[in-house]
Amino acid sequence: MRAAMDPPTGPVGPAKLAALLGRLHKGLIVSCQAEADEPLHGAKIMSAMARAAYAGGAKGIRANSPQDIHEIRKSVDLPIIGIYKVDMPGYAVRITPTIEAALQVAEAGADIIAIDATFRPHPDDMSLDERIGLIHELTLCPVMADISVYEEGIAARDAGADLIATTLSGYTGNAPTPAPPDLALLQSLIKAIDIPVVAEGRISTPEQAFQALALGAFAVVVGSAITRPQWITAQFVRRMMDA
Repeated sequence: MRAAMDPPTGPVGPAKLAALLGRLHKGLIVSCQAEADEPLHGAKIMSAMARAAYAGGAKGIRANSPQDIHEIRKSVDLPIIGIYKVDMPGYAVRITPTIEAALQVAEAGADIIAIDATFRPHPDDMSLDERIGLIHELTLCPVMADISVYEEGIAARDAGADLIATTLSGYTGNAPTPAPPDLALLQSLIKAIDIPVVAEGRISTPEQAFQALALGAFAVVVGSAITRPQWITAQFVRRMMDA
């Protein structure tokens, strides 16, 4: 873990948290991720993607895995929201599912650690407040809670999360994932809680990002529409097939 941090006052130093939030407020956070079976997978490629996002005006980067985070940290001076997707047998949660995963994300250079904060079973016996508290204590990093429904957002706020993100809306049930972003969930959380709510999940156009900010989103995360050329290509192909 990074020893050069200012000593915290409380779980996470308020000066550090305020500085990070100030850099991200009303900004675009670009999710630079590629799964192992995707053509752009690899830390060097994601580092280049982060540099491109920075050149375009991004205010932050969301990145997956210690390797990618380490390379991106060397490349851009932007806040990094770090995650570590780990497949755990018998569990559906993937986003930083263990304390060890959170530690590795912090050691790689992430400024904020995002975790799955859904009500689904996790591979430990901790409550959410215990999990968030331990991450705060061991890493001195703020925690962003990725949630799927309103009740999870309220619970994450109560458990001590520093930010809430709508990342997992539409991805935790058996129903097909809807196409548009869940702006209704975003709006309901903004009205109910007093910590930053980040819009994330299926935001595919500048207009949708604008709408999220207009509703009061603290910041907006966009991934596939910027960083996954195979997905972008498929959108063109699918529409052209109707001609």
